[in-house]
Amino acid sequence: MSTSPERSVAPEPTQAPRTRSRGDAGAARQSSLREHNLALASETIFASSPVSRARLAAATGMTRSTVSRLVDELIRAGIVAEHDPRGAGGPGRPAVPLTPAGGTIVGLGLQVNVDYMAGRVMDLTGAIVAEEHVAGDFESSDPAAVLSAAGDLTRDLVGRATASGARVARACLGLPGLVDTGNRRLLLAPNLGWHELTPADLMGPRLLPPGVELLVDNDANLAAYGVAHEAPGRVADSSTFLYVAGDIGVGAGIVVDGRVVRGQHGWAGEIGHVSIEPTGPQCHCGARGCLERYAGKHAVLEAAALPTSATPADLAAAAASGYGAPRVAVERAAWALGIALAGTVNVIDVGEIVLGAAFIPLVDLLRPGIEEQLRVRTLAGPWSSTTLRVAPADAAPAATGGAMRALEWVAREPAAWIDAVARTSA
Repeated sequence: MSTSPERSVAPEPTQAPRTRSRGDAGAARQSSLREHNLALASETIFASSPVSRARLAAATGMTRSTVSRLVDELIRAGIVAEHDPRGAGGPGRPAVPLTPAGGTIVGLGLQVNVDYMAGRVMDLTGAIVAEEHVAGDFESSDPAAVLSAAGDLTRDLVGRATASGARVARACLGLPGLVDTGNRRLLLAPNLGWHELTPADLMGPRLLPPGVELLVDNDANLAAYGVAHEAPGRVADSSTFLYVAGDIGVGAGIVVDGRVVRGQHGWAGEIGHVSIEPTGPQCHCGARGCLERYAGKHAVLEAAALPTSATPADLAAAAASGYGAPRVAVERAAWALGIALAGTVNVIDVGEIVLGAAFIPLVDLLRPGIEEQLRVRTLAGPWSSTTLRVAPADAAPAATGGAMRALEWVAREPAAWIDAVARTSA
């Protein structure tokens, strides 16, 4: 795990700047210096906590007086907390540990999937402040009705968070389809039957506190982001991988050094619509033979002669009990996944694949078939192996990743957060 962010320190001025008028380039440089060094201090604390002021100065190259001033500002803003030094060992004055602050600033992650919607409120330490998970059947649904219900869920979670005294930084909604993140629009979600809509328009008024933005992203990208981070601002040891989520559809997120690779338009990772058999079964997207028609949850349950209400754990138990339709369906899914994953590895050169969501209970049954296809179809196989691992169990992984994404800018751009709070409080 990285212990310090890749950001160079801006040199401190050798003397106090003279008074300047608004618009003066020198004042702009001084403002940029503050923003840069606040961000450097904040990112280092989030990546390396707990850390003392002295260690923070050493890690960033800033003077102790500068670090002390920056830390005081971060503490006043509720971004950083300074804890009791009691229990610190070693000679001399005990170090006072700095960590992300708990319970002061929160991010809201939201997820609408084919069979559930969920929300999760998380603070800067990664602690869950509030959450909800609502089962449903949203396949080919009315987006206005579903997103209105998601708006009610959002208002409830925001109310619970603010009642505890926390400020909401941002909210981030994950949807299973193509998302124009810049314009915060869903372009297409085949399994939901939705196309070309702006979620905020349908979720209703007074959704979030004044000045708080609602971001929209692909659910697999958000889930992948969550897997790549131990907590907001802290990248996990294994931070370069291909995340593959199995739900009704099959989605993927490409993660390099903790950051999601989105492609030119932000649509990378649509592995569920890789063709396995060009003349295969019809997919919701309009094409034939897509991966999700072999490895998506409903497709596998149908092939296993199980009801669509059965859980992945039910399927795993049925497949493990003997060589019948459930085992054949799972092996067929593994074969299709292996083909799609081998092709993806050949294109993007990633050494680790993380299986999440509905694939988690099935990993032991899927592994042999996937690894066989990776072995015979990955060109670089003789020189490099591809590791297959399981994502942490999470009933709403995109909600978790969305909450972390909603908090990311507080850790990375603390000056912007502090200024935004000042504007809304004025």
